[in-house]
Amino acid sequence: MERQSRKRLSAVLEGKRCAVRQLHGGHDFLNRMSALGFTIGVEVVVIQNYGRGPLIAMVRGTRVALGRGEAMKVWVEEINDDQ
Repeated sequence: MERQSRKRLSAVLEGKRCAVRQLHGGHDFLNRMSALGFTIGVEVVVIQNYGRGPLIAMVRGTRVALGRGEAMKVWVEEINDDQ
């Protein structure tokens, strides 16, 4: 499994798998993300990302909707299974 450079979750295309690397935000944001299951190293699959409006992701077996601003504060590395 090869990992690529970091990008914002909001830039990840539908169907792509990635791993959370950094969360940039204040205390309330970090608490919300932790409650939703977004922690460093967790795998995320983007279910829906139209480039505007909410982003829907699968995290720890649960579908989660994030606002565009929230998705921009989550930094991830895409997981590339093609070797």
